[in-house]
Amino acid sequence: MTPDLHLLIESATGSAVASVRPLAGGHNAELFTVALTDGRTLVAKAGHGLEPEGFMLRHLAAHSRLPVPAVHHGDDRLLLMDFVEGGDAITPQAEEHAAELIAALHGIAAPRYGFPRSTPIGPLPQDNAESDDWIAFFRDRRLLAMARAALAEGRIDSALMRRIEALAGRLPELVGTPAPPALVHGDLWTGNVLVRGGRVAAFIDPAIHHADPEIELAFTTLFGTFGAAFFRRYGEIRPLRPGFFEVRRDLYNLYPLLVHVRLFGGSYVGSVERIVRRFAG
Repeated sequence: MTPDLHLLIESATGSAVASVRPLAGGHNAELFTVALTDGRTLVAKAGHGLEPEGFMLRHLAAHSRLPVPAVHHGDDRLLLMDFVEGGDAITPQAEEHAAELIAALHGIAAPRYGFPRSTPIGPLPQDNAESDDWIAFFRDRRLLAMARAALAEGRIDSALMRRIEALAGRLPELVGTPAPPALVHGDLWTGNVLVRGGRVAAFIDPAIHHADPEIELAFTTLFGTFGAAFFRRYGEIRPLRPGFFEVRRDLYNLYPLLVHVRLFGGSYVGSVERIVRRFAG
């Protein structure tokens, strides 16, 4: 970490830096654990394009009861936040706690789908232009936008793109009547859930916007983040509409799969093809 970042940390916290240790980095940043002389431990992200993450964590802290790290400084070059102890497995007990927290988050209503500003998912931009129509929003600003970007980058071919477009035309009949717009974390996979002692200590790396909450629930199943205990407790608080597991879960997971196609390619293309084949032939 460069001396000017040391100075930024000291200015933001009012304490001198005692030590800095590197952590595993992300797509657009280096991560460090920072010990301050006043006894606090922070996490520093240094890189580029970091301002939105600080904004999103602060938004969640101000507008929900979702546990997130407190942000001490956030600009495009440096994000400075509290270190939250995690590292435990996501047990059924932790899943139930997560369900209560996420159900409460999904109870925060909004007038329209989208968000007043852009909120990236990882290093990739998302178009959050607001809409009264969830199916049009998901079709145009999520599914087709991410697929067209993948096509332009050579990650998928034109044949698959045409089939995705055909599937997009069937969304009204496949989705049916959506839930009203609600606040979602937006990137809810295992690596973004910090667990300690059977409870969720914090959710990190959000991609917030207002959506049909089912798109978030679908994502939690894609990489096995949450399972039966989560959905049992969530359903007690916010009952699921029929057809979620049978149809809409796979439809909505096309979006995070296309995100992974753009970032990693490889086997994720096959996962996209299997879902598209199921619904579009």
